[in-house]
Amino acid sequence: MTSLLVVGADHLGNITDKLIDSGFQEIIHLDGRKVNMVKRDIPEHVDIVFVMTDYVNHNLAKAIKQKAKSKDKPIYFVKRSWSSIHSVIEKIEKRK
Repeated sequence: MTSLLVVGADHLGNITDKLIDSGFQEIIHLDGRKVNMVKRDIPEHVDIVFVMTDYVNHNLAKAIKQKAKSKDKPIYFVKRSWSSIHSVIEKIEKRK
């Protein structure tokens, strides 16, 4: 796992450090506050997409899901808590 796109939440806080400790080398964060975020595309080098369901509107979640599917990128919907994120990371590692 090298690159991660996180969509939602104003600030990630210490989640960024924990993601780096989990093996992600690059973390791109889109807060999703602005209307034009729906138009943003997923960068080609991103390996995995996390959507913080607590802090994202339905339109943005739907748009990101469609873009991830069209680019064949795995997308996971998580809450903004380390326990939720960590459980998804463990599932990803088990599939390898």
